[in-house]
Amino acid sequence: MKKLLVIISILSICFSCKQKTETIQPEKAISTAEKIANAHGFENWGNVSEIQFTFNKNRHWIWKPKTNDVSLIRKKDTLNYNRKHIDSLSKKADRAFINDKFWLLIPFQLVWDSGITISESTKEIAPISKNEMNKITLLYGSEGGYTPGDAYDIYFDDSYIIKEWGFRKGNKPKAGLTNTFENYQDFNGIKIALDHKKAEGDWNLTLSDIKIKTN
Repeated sequence: MKKLLVIISILSICFSCKQKTETIQPEKAISTAEKIANAHGFENWGNVSEIQFTFNKNRHWIWKPKTNDVSLIRKKDTLNYNRKHIDSLSKKADRAFINDKFWLLIPFQLVWDSGITISESTKEIAPISKNEMNKITLLYGSEGGYTPGDAYDIYFDDSYIIKEWGFRKGNKPKAGLTNTFENYQDFNGIKIALDHKKAEGDWNLTLSDIKIKTN
């Protein structure tokens, strides 16, 4: 009887250990893209019901991400459309929206976009500040989308905040446009750079009139 109890006890311990072993799951490694998105407030995006912004003092947008309703407001007219139902009238506007939203929310596009390749992070000298920063390259596939084959070299600090980028059309070796990401402000937990300046001159692509509504 004692032997039977000992055997049962050993089997119980082994079964218990097996159960514990099976329930332990390794933590999923967070990618560099996710770290950049999180540093800019990605965890708060799920609460966003509406976002408004003006791109370079030219186009004012109202976007409701949960329904995909978009309004483009210009001096002479207003266009309302839904991104799930693009027609010949809204296609041109949607191209502009994709471009402008990309400038606004590039940290989130890193995790939103499909058909992309993101390089491993390396240490490089940033083109404008000439400071050593972390760098990844975002490369779009050669087919589909509005920017097929284009590449973006993204420079960010050790806190994963984007500081500069270089745009290489068609993945050309040399960037055709480089600019800063500066004057960050917080909008309901979403960090957005309002100014994007070149190394020389007074060129500055601005994002203004930003309002973010949450649930």
